[in-house]
Amino acid sequence: MKMKLKQLESLLGDLEQFSNPKVELEQYPTGPHIASRMLFTAENSYGDITDKVVADFGCGCGTLSVAAALLDAAYVIGFDIDPQSLETATINAEELEVEIDFVQCDVTKLELKGQIVDTVVMNPPFGTRKKGADMEFLSAAMKVASKAVYSLHKTSTREHIKRAALRDFNAKSAEVLCELRYDLPKLYKFHKRKEVDIAVDLWRFEPRQI
Repeated sequence: MKMKLKQLESLLGDLEQFSNPKVELEQYPTGPHIASRMLFTAENSYGDITDKVVADFGCGCGTLSVAAALLDAAYVIGFDIDPQSLETATINAEELEVEIDFVQCDVTKLELKGQIVDTVVMNPPFGTRKKGADMEFLSAAMKVASKAVYSLHKTSTREHIKRAALRDFNAKSAEVLCELRYDLPKLYKFHKRKEVDIAVDLWRFEPRQI
């Protein structure tokens, strides 16, 4: 019985999120609306999740990892540098009774060799605190995925992302699947407004076979 989009969104809406987000890591929750659509599209339009090995880069509290597991990925592994987030992610996986392996590491320094996962899903830092962080994540993801990388990036960086993916990161194709409104809640002291809408692109990158 295939899971429906609304059901997936509702389950993701119950997950615990960052209790004490770290600004230097640009920790923002991936909302259930965006996460469910991202993974649902990856599966229902491209067949990139069910029965596949899926990695979630910068998994935070595990929203995308959990979504992949709920869509019957064969194996899901979430990577994050922050141990507190991974504790929350582990609790989220246990609550929904899905099996996910979480690994604490810096994904931009992963020493993985070859295209060892089918699909990478990620909501990387947008690079507002650490310039180029989004590109480091993309570069790392393109090295390990054999089928596809799904990633969220600011719409304002669209041309830059496309050029870099095709020229520098071994992408066979780089396609914006849709533009989404990313609702950023007021998480940090320096946020002036209660929430901000940012236009983000959902990308699908297809790596060349190495």
